[in-house]
Amino acid sequence: MAFNIVLVEPEIPQNTGNIARTCAATGSTLYLVKPLGFSVDDKHLKRAGLDYWKDVNIVYVDSLQELLDTYKNCSFYFLSTKGIKPYSDVKYKDMDFLVFGKETAGLPEELLLEHKEECIRIPMAEGIRSLNLSNSVAIVLYEAIRQTGFSGLERKGELTKYKW
Repeated sequence: MAFNIVLVEPEIPQNTGNIARTCAATGSTLYLVKPLGFSVDDKHLKRAGLDYWKDVNIVYVDSLQELLDTYKNCSFYFLSTKGIKPYSDVKYKDMDFLVFGKETAGLPEELLLEHKEECIRIPMAEGIRSLNLSNSVAIVLYEAIRQTGFSGLERKGELTKYKW
């Protein structure tokens, strides 16, 4: 089991590539909501994801509403600097959807108003507009994975063979 990362109209290929790599490392599915602000053949996208593309389950969807309708029995959390509840106050479950907006505008205001109770934020210092999208995904995703016990992610470190 894993989580679902949703990027709504991502604009920067390097961010999406980094997020794809994080999804590969965690077994999470990456949903990309169209339109994308770049070509999926973009060299920056490929370079940021390195050789992990074969390990990422990527699903392209035409609209966020399509996703909400398809998975109406699942929990969706919408990340926004306008959210009231910190991301760490949520009790995550396997297969939850973590939804992130585009780099320049975030998620649409009407969506946030429609889902006020599911809007969460990453606390930041006063006057800071936002964090990098790929960093935000990693912060929230790893909190969700931590809460669910790092299921399926543990492996023995190679340093155990060394004597300290």
